Amino acid sequence: MQRDYPLEKIRNFGIIAHIDAGKTTTSERVLYYTGMSHKIGEVHDGNTVTDWMEQERERGITITAAAITCFWNPTYMGKDMTKKVRFNIIDTPGHIDFTAEVKRSLRVLDGAVVVFDGVAGVEPQSETNWRYADDGSVPRLCFINKLDRMGASFERSYQSILDRLNKRAVRFQLPIGAEADFKGIIDLMTMKAFYFKGEMGDEIVQEEIPSELVEEAKKYRAELVEKAVEHDDLLMQGYLDGQEISVDELKKVIRKAVLANKMFPVFTGSALKNKGVQLILDAVVDYLPSPLDIPPVHGINPTNNETIYRHSSDTEPFSALAFKLQNDPFVGQLTFFRVYSGRIEAGSYIYNATTGEKERLGRIVRLQADKREEVKVVYAGEIAAAVGLKTAKTSHTFCDEENPIILDPIKFVDPVISLKIEPKTKADQEKMGMAIKKLSDEDPTFKVSSNSETNETIISGMGELHLEIMVDRMKREFGVEANVGKPQVAYRETILGTAEAEHKYIKQSGGKGQYGHVRLTLRPMQAISEGEKIPKNVSRYDDFEFIDSIKGGVIPQEFIPAVEKGVHEAMDRGIVAGFKLVNISCELTFGSYHDVDSSEIAYKIAASQAFQDAAKRAKPVILEPIMKVEVTFPEKFVGDITGSLSSKRGQIESMDDRGNNIKVIRAKVPLAEMFGYTTQLRSLTEGRGNANLEFDHYEVVPANVEKEIVESRK
Repeated sequence: MQRDYPLEKIRNFGIIAHIDAGKTTTSERVLYYTGMSHKIGEVHDGNTVTDWMEQERERGITITAAAITCFWNPTYMGKDMTKKVRFNIIDTPGHIDFTAEVKRSLRVLDGAVVVFDGVAGVEPQSETNWRYADDGSVPRLCFINKLDRMGASFERSYQSILDRLNKRAVRFQLPIGAEADFKGIIDLMTMKAFYFKGEMGDEIVQEEIPSELVEEAKKYRAELVEKAVEHDDLLMQGYLDGQEISVDELKKVIRKAVLANKMFPVFTGSALKNKGVQLILDAVVDYLPSPLDIPPVHGINPTNNETIYRHSSDTEPFSALAFKLQNDPFVGQLTFFRVYSGRIEAGSYIYNATTGEKERLGRIVRLQADKREEVKVVYAGEIAAAVGLKTAKTSHTFCDEENPIILDPIKFVDPVISLKIEPKTKADQEKMGMAIKKLSDEDPTFKVSSNSETNETIISGMGELHLEIMVDRMKREFGVEANVGKPQVAYRETILGTAEAEHKYIKQSGGKGQYGHVRLTLRPMQAISEGEKIPKNVSRYDDFEFIDSIKGGVIPQEFIPAVEKGVHEAMDRGIVAGFKLVNISCELTFGSYHDVDSSEIAYKIAASQAFQDAAKRAKPVILEPIMKVEVTFPEKFVGDITGSLSSKRGQIESMDDRGNNIKVIRAKVPLAEMFGYTTQLRSLTEGRGNANLEFDHYEVVPANVEKEIVESRK
């Protein structure tokens, strides 16, 4: 069976932005203009295709990433349908509580369209998403949206991209008019004006640039050409010699620069007013990569730990990454996966290299948000979902069993907020366990734990809204009625000093006894530089390092994993107030064993005791999550806002103007002080203030706060 679309005609890209910048509105226009829907859905009407969950439609925000497959014929190709390109698009959430959706989507996408609010410009989540894209070297286009709104400014928003994201952003368009007078767009590549007529803006009219804007357009066109030819010595020479560079030549060199993340084209428009979206789709075709343009994916061979590469080709061995799980009420669990090489057919067996298990792949579907289209084969460079896989989880690698590979997993941040939850009835208890398992499988930043002393169930997430949505989903999707406690901060503990401890665990009770003896040295974990090789005797994790420095076999090798496990378990219990310990380097330096009595359990207990003894003497402290806070409010409330943030142990870092007498304060504030801040902010600003919170880092709590925390845990 042959693929129906060649690789060079596929674009896998995401639409990413801060909350309320207009991602979903843009996605709805994309669906309409590509012919996938015959009516444009609106967020404010609750009838969008990509925001299909009840909670999304009620709140007007995106919660879960939605996948869409559609086809686009570039406008400059006229009626030539042979030029149609397949788009696999993911519309991602903008709220910081659902940032994991953005992170995992960018891991499997080849490019991104970053949407900005034309009034606010770069906002906190814009910066976070941009950082995620930088981490994955994902090529990007910028779309300054909402130019029809009062207070919108293309220049101010463009400047915020240069100042806060990247100096290599380049204007490709200019707006004609602004706010209520926003009429159309000047394309600096073709030096033409574009207007979008008809009720849905689907009639594109090309005209000459208005005379009063010609000089400005010429100036910025020259700037664009200068920045483009910098990336090609031959074109640069021609340009310096006064030669006219053709549009096709420019597009080729710009595409090369965009793929290398050396240029970020900036476009503009208003998705809500149906202006400019088609030109963005043309730019996706022209500048964003096809699967053939991305570097080969790399992973490790599980049999020998060697690095291996897979190119985007149907003829290479099959490899794919599961990046998202979703519970579908009609077909059960869907496992979204991106195929990097080879092909996979429905009805065949799929090998999970992460678990070493095989499962039959009964059905494969291509997603249109909440609708499904069944397909028989998925090829390299495509995104699809498997129905009913039982053991697959996010970050698992599927591959050819004869040619195994484990791809780099997607890394997620730890939750920063927790709350107690208990079922209302006995019947709810069983349902709650199943619901929590399914939801935590779907969302790796939603964690569950239990307090062994009180038998309470604790759920943890990225913010108050995140947990509120999860509890609501338990009720609606799984019929679970539950009582929830107040949100609690996810504190951590660590050590600031170095200490050593030794422990012998000896138990004799007639017959075979127990014997384990270890000496451990604890110190703060040090960061390693990129590319630095980790020695073979070191096991390194995100927040823990175990070093086996045993010489001469004083502890048999088979008991070393038990020592590491004992340390792990002791870290979960904490020292100061029972919070999980992090960022610790633990070195096993000495020990002994008994030919008959030594056992895994004995070494585990000995290691746990030695760890606790050493940690108590290594200057243990409590860490608290610090949030990056951005508060937007009318200028007259400056004193009230700065006073309220200072009273919450906040450190104000900057204050900027956003036009129309609006101020923006950026600060770092402990999460513990921010519960209920939105309500307080509304009362301080007559309902006109707005705050965005994002986790930034963990920091040692002050001594007086530590005392309060310890007291509250007694």
